[in-house]
Amino acid sequence: MPLAFLFPFSCIAIWAGNGIVSKLAVGILSPAALAWSRWTVAALILTPFLIRRVWRVRARLLAGWWQIATLALLGMVLNQTFGYYAAQTLGATEIGLMMGLTPLLTLLLSIWLLHERPTWGALVGGILSLAGLAILLGQGDPAALLTRGIHIGSVYMLLSASTYALYSVLLKKWDLGLDNWSLLYGQVLCSVLLLTPFFLLVDGHWPDGRALWLILYAGIPTSALSPWLWMQGISLLGANRTAIFMNLLPVMTAGLAITLLGERLTSYHLIGGGLTLLGVLLAQLLVRPVVVGRRRVVLAPCPEE
Repeated sequence: MPLAFLFPFSCIAIWAGNGIVSKLAVGILSPAALAWSRWTVAALILTPFLIRRVWRVRARLLAGWWQIATLALLGMVLNQTFGYYAAQTLGATEIGLMMGLTPLLTLLLSIWLLHERPTWGALVGGILSLAGLAILLGQGDPAALLTRGIHIGSVYMLLSASTYALYSVLLKKWDLGLDNWSLLYGQVLCSVLLLTPFFLLVDGHWPDGRALWLILYAGIPTSALSPWLWMQGISLLGANRTAIFMNLLPVMTAGLAITLLGERLTSYHLIGGGLTLLGVLLAQLLVRPVVVGRRRVVLAPCPEE
């Protein structure tokens, strides 16, 4: 299909727009309210289309309930909530650049949890990305991290990227025998169940009219449509080729932040972000295993070849 790239490209564009929504929601919606209302809307939108499909596989859903709940906690509850808290103090540009670390973190966690062999891309890309991240976190002066420490917003974003990376690895590790839509719907319902008490304890105020379009964007295109676009990309292009499109997320987010929010692109954004993205790209492209002499170096036990 010649235009298959439009599926992951459109998905990334929607995710970039969600970074802008995160910033626009500051002062209008609390992070707890935005996270809860987002997945509540997604559940309401998806239920009419998926309820019959899910009912047919209810036994499998119940059998894997704790894995589905864990995936929901990591990929939908913690990932999004950390990101929304980060938006309280970070610009959308920083959010996009730091979220761009997710593919590299996924690769590194795969070496540990899935016993995949380390590659030259993971090694070289990891070093470059760490250097770029130090420049970003230090706002151009990595040594400042030793005196000022890491900004709380950056901590939230690192946690956000890490939880989504762990989510991606566990999604690959656990085969629950469910189709993508049933698995997604199960996670959405678990997310609503997990976020409702958190929302009631932390906020508990019903969003007002100013927040409606923000909630609708986060709930419909971001939560209900983008997963379908991403799954279509994987089915038509393959997982590896689709994952490359993740590198567009920081670029698109920065472009929207500059255009819509008036954020400024500084030299440390360009240098630090550029090194980070280069490292991520190398990690995805250089897939040859690390070899020392005649033996491969492994960071975790691997099955015999």
